[in-house]
Amino acid sequence: MNTENVMKWLQLFTDKVVENKVYLSDLDSAIGDGDHGANMARGTTEMMAALLAKNPETPADIFKLAAMTLISKVGGASGPLYGSAFLGMAKVAKNSDDIVVILEGGMAEIEKRGKSSVGEKTMLDIWGPVIDALKAGDLSIEKIETIAEATKNIKATKGRASYLGDRSIGHLDPGAVSSAYLFETMIEAGVVS
Repeated sequence: MNTENVMKWLQLFTDKVVENKVYLSDLDSAIGDGDHGANMARGTTEMMAALLAKNPETPADIFKLAAMTLISKVGGASGPLYGSAFLGMAKVAKNSDDIVVILEGGMAEIEKRGKSSVGEKTMLDIWGPVIDALKAGDLSIEKIETIAEATKNIKATKGRASYLGDRSIGHLDPGAVSSAYLFETMIEAGVVS
């Protein structure tokens, strides 16, 4: 992992979120408040503008600036959760360039911020399995899609979707789908092969 491929990663992530913002908001309309796509598109666009303007020198600096921009620009739960993830990744990336360790740092901050864990129909339901697949040397774009699709069958017990109870089953978790874009673009940018 280097500064160049991390910048490419976040640019591809931004492009994918912007391209799919209506779809993400549609997913969120079914089990949330319907603004996930719009919020994430605005936040990631602001994030890339800040990164290109300030041109951070290390992956840790990139993740930190991404975190601060997302926390300040994205409303709802997404900004604080993604911001916490990038902040956790920044802390770990100061001393390691192992992507598994870096993503684990991000996931730990999501768990702490959201007071949640895997199995509650949140973005953690993709972060956990993706990290496991990376550790096993078994991560691919197809695998990421399968993991995201599996959130359909989970009953929400955290977040706004939890108010729906059993009716949350059958819907994809929008945070898991946007996280899938993050991991797919991580592969596309060559951060992991």
